[in-house]
Amino acid sequence: MSRFANTFARCKAENRAAFIPFIMGGEPSLEACANLLDALPAAGADIIELGIPFSDPMADGPTIEAAGLRALEAGATLEKILKLVGQFRAKHATPLVLMGYLNPIYIYGYETFARAAAAAGVDGMIIVDLPPEEAPELEPILTKHGISLIRLIAPTSVPERLPLLTNGAQGYLYYIAMTGITGAENQAPTQRIAEHLAAIRQHTDLPISVGFGIKTPGDVAALASYADGVVVGSAIVRHIQESKADPAQLAECVRALAAGCGR
Repeated sequence: MSRFANTFARCKAENRAAFIPFIMGGEPSLEACANLLDALPAAGADIIELGIPFSDPMADGPTIEAAGLRALEAGATLEKILKLVGQFRAKHATPLVLMGYLNPIYIYGYETFARAAAAAGVDGMIIVDLPPEEAPELEPILTKHGISLIRLIAPTSVPERLPLLTNGAQGYLYYIAMTGITGAENQAPTQRIAEHLAAIRQHTDLPISVGFGIKTPGDVAALASYADGVVVGSAIVRHIQESKADPAQLAECVRALAAGCGR
C-alpha cells in the first residue's frame, strides 16, 4: 500500500478525517522551513502539502502569494525544495505532497523532475494549473516514478466533469470548497460540500480531501464528518509569519486544528 492508502486507512480506523496542513517551501528561509516541517508530524499532520514558490500564483490569495514571494527572495528554488523533502523523508514517514504550478516543473524537465522528486521522497503532486485534458503529458511520467498526481475538483466541476476527473485518479482527490482564491474570507457552504462529496463518491473509491477557505478548528470539525481529509493553508501560513516561524507555536496551531478532525 502507498503512504496515502496507509494514512487514510489509519484515520478511518480511528474514526476521524486526516488533517493536511499546507506550508510554503523555503519560507521564511530554507533552514527555518526544515524546522517547521519537522514539527508537523508530531503535531497531528497526517499528510503535508509543501508549496513550490512561484512568481505568478494565479490561484493563491494574498497570504500564500506573499509567502511564496518571500521564499523566492530568500533563495528558494525547486531543486532546493526537493532537498528539503529529502531531509524530511530521512526522518519521517508522513506522506508529503508538493503543491504548485506547472512552469517550474516544465523548466526543470518532466523526467528529470520526476526522478529527483521520487528520490527525495515525494508522494504526490498538486499542480493547480494543469487540467486533466493536459495531464497526459506529465502524469504517466510521475506514475512511472511512483508519484501520484492529485486531481483537483472544483464546485463547478460537479457533476459534468466528474467522469473525466475521477477516471484513473491516484492517491486521493482534492475538492475545492469554494470558487476563487485560497484564504477567501467567506465561509465554505458545508451542506453544498456534503452533497458534492456524495456525488463524487458515486464515481470513485478514492479518499476525498477538502481545502480552500478552512481556517479554524470549527471549520475543520464542520467538514470532518463528510471529508476523508481536511486541508488548512492560509491560516497556517499566516500563523507562521506572525509567530516568526517558531516551530513550537506552529505545532500548537496545528494540534488545535487537527483536533477538529475527530468524528
